[in-house]
Amino acid sequence: MGRVFKYGDNVDTDVIIPARYLNDASNENLKAHAMEDIDASFHALVKEGDIVVGGYNFGCGSSREHAPLALKASGVKIVIAKSFARIFFRNAINTGLLVIEDARMADEISQNDTLTIDSAKITDVTTGKEYPLPTLDGYVQKIIEAGGLMNLIKEEN
Repeated sequence: MGRVFKYGDNVDTDVIIPARYLNDASNENLKAHAMEDIDASFHALVKEGDIVVGGYNFGCGSSREHAPLALKASGVKIVIAKSFARIFFRNAINTGLLVIEDARMADEISQNDTLTIDSAKITDVTTGKEYPLPTLDGYVQKIIEAGGLMNLIKEEN
């Protein structure tokens, strides 16, 4: 079960993790500064299993993989958005962060809602609405389950 942090359109990678903090790529540093330029309370409030919901073009900007890593280090379980910047989407998968592109969910889920996620559906406990969990490509599913591409490669070798 996780709490929703909802943001608008065009949330870029420099807002997700500002470039001024990239000298230290440790999980502790990424977590401490994730989303601080758009939501100063994020660091203090986010907990393991929470969910980020965005609008169109989530993760636009630079190609840094630190952006999904910062969300993952913060405990974010899943990012749901109307659409993702292509490189952010791929970086999220490669780092083991589940991302779902679904405009209906992004519109209907509200800030501070509580969601539960199982293998088949996402349930908004606050409203009672249920959403089917999209089926992932088999290899993408393996990457997510392994916690990222590098972990999967290590497991396979």
